[in-house]
Amino acid sequence: MNRNPLIPFFIIMVFGIGLTIGLSFKGLGDAKELAKEKKGGEKTEQAAAANPEQFYQQTCSSCHGQNYEGGVGPALKGVGDRLSPDEIKNVLQNGRGSMPPGLVPSDKLDEMAKWLSELK
Repeated sequence: MNRNPLIPFFIIMVFGIGLTIGLSFKGLGDAKELAKEKKGGEKTEQAAAANPEQFYQQTCSSCHGQNYEGGVGPALKGVGDRLSPDEIKNVLQNGRGSMPPGLVPSDKLDEMAKWLSELK
């Protein structure tokens, strides 16, 4: 009983080709989703946050702390005493120090600045 030594290689080749085709179709689906997000068809989780506190917990708490106490970024408790809502809005929009600009979507800037200025 001589077995053909090429059969395992042929099976591996068929499996590899099938996997390549399957992953190609998966990539095409992902590309369509990314194009929809780029055009604004679907909102990301961060932009879809219902209120400023939820947005803060998702986006800002890693630097400013869970309880607004600060960490990598400064403490946000009492920031309304130091900065006006317009100044807070400017920081959110343009960044400051190590904070990058554009973390808060433009449609949420006013709401977020008001909420931060009232934070005690």
